Amino acid sequence: MKLNLFSALAASALLLGCATSSNSVTNNKLPKPIQLFNGKDIKDWTPKIRLHEVGENYANTFRVEDGLLKVRYDGYDDFKQQYGHLAYNKAFGYYLLKVEYRFVNEQVKGGEGWAWRNSGAMLHGQDPKTMLKDQDFPISIEGQFLGGNGKDARTTSNLCTPGTNVVMKEKLFTPHCISSTSNTYHGDQWVTAEFLVLGDSVIKHILDKQVVLEYQKPQIGGGNVDKYDPAQKQDGKLLDKGFIYLQSESHPIDFRKVELYDLSPYKNNKAKLDQVVELLTK
Repeated sequence: MKLNLFSALAASALLLGCATSSNSVTNNKLPKPIQLFNGKDIKDWTPKIRLHEVGENYANTFRVEDGLLKVRYDGYDDFKQQYGHLAYNKAFGYYLLKVEYRFVNEQVKGGEGWAWRNSGAMLHGQDPKTMLKDQDFPISIEGQFLGGNGKDARTTSNLCTPGTNVVMKEKLFTPHCISSTSNTYHGDQWVTAEFLVLGDSVIKHILDKQVVLEYQKPQIGGGNVDKYDPAQKQDGKLLDKGFIYLQSESHPIDFRKVELYDLSPYKNNKAKLDQVVELLTK
């Protein structure tokens, strides 16, 4: 059957439209967020506090009250460098993590000056079951949370690297910490920190819809972690997945949301991955 020119053009446009729509992502096809914190308990999490065995929630440091995941120290006489970390029980590699947090109350006795209004989300962390009793921090990439003192500038969503290194501006970055370009968040206000983690390629720290820090090739290496099992520290090994931890560093903090968008289904399709990320972060 012959097609006239108009029919042929219409058919081509229809086919092109179908092809375009099949490769696009709409809002109703976006991944649903996984609520890592369910608002009720921490049964899906494992505590690891320095000087204590894996799984021991010393002095009820991590607790759920009023629908919030709280870090508290009312059972401590002195902090004694008992750095704590709460690990979600599943590892992830490609994801967008959203954490809503606020600092409250006063720092516990014995907390270091640098740890005042200091906490964080640890990314690509080692399995908590592999941490030794006296280990201070998990080998991981830390998205550091800092609160302001009411007058001075103090950025948040910074980078710290316990037992790790990253690449920045095509060079291996080996200092322990680097500040982001964020604003300062004073007082007890809620802050939403986002972390876009794409395997061992790139990690972006996002605040108020702006990328405030970006780096590539997270990997094991360097210092700033103590009393670890040497078998867990394979320097130079790229980190393409790992466990997510929330931190206890001597200042009380609340978390009201910890949610994750799993991006692993898109990791082999850059066009779709870029579309999904754009929609989730706009």
